[in-house]
Amino acid sequence: MSGPSEGELFKKVLGARWLELHPDIRRRFEKNPAPGQPLYYQGQLSELSSSRLGKLLGHLTRPFIDGALIPYDDTNFPVEIEVYSRPGCPHIFKQRNYRLHGRKAIRFTSYMAESARGEVLEYVGMGLGMKLLLDVREGNLYFTSDGYFLDLFGWRMPLPGLFTPGQTFLCHRNDNRQQFNIRIEIRHALFGTTFTQVGVFREASGPASSKETP
Repeated sequence: MSGPSEGELFKKVLGARWLELHPDIRRRFEKNPAPGQPLYYQGQLSELSSSRLGKLLGHLTRPFIDGALIPYDDTNFPVEIEVYSRPGCPHIFKQRNYRLHGRKAIRFTSYMAESARGEVLEYVGMGLGMKLLLDVREGNLYFTSDGYFLDLFGWRMPLPGLFTPGQTFLCHRNDNRQQFNIRIEIRHALFGTTFTQVGVFREASGPASSKETP
């Protein structure tokens, strides 16, 4: 039996605008990762950077949400993504392995969920998450965070924007049927851009078996 897909949620949220997405993007998100049958993507980040504030926040939050805020700068290093579901669970999980030069690989897992009000939520660990707004521009998919929150026993407590890394902006841009590129920026209202990630990814038939996560 198929598991959930992000496409089902995004299609519901975007409504008629779903059809404005490039067909390759729609096909990519409509794939359902059944439990035990993950989807794999392999790529390379051409840019990973963080400001001084970003580095401070990254180091402070490592014990709680390691990998969500990476406090390092690097270029042209491999990243693997595994998208999977769990039996009896409605969420979609994404595990990312960042293989920075000269460092132990960083593993970060988040998951997408739909709120009772039909909102798209992304949880990054320890009950911390953000609400995401979706948009379509020139056939590409854009995500913008609309507030961070701490989920305490099912109750979402909003976090003041000034006390977060900043607003998150993500663009999923299609290159071709098998390849897409991603740009992520987190911008603080007072201190500007705190984190940036830019990379290109391709669909893969399986995990990168040549390198195991330390």
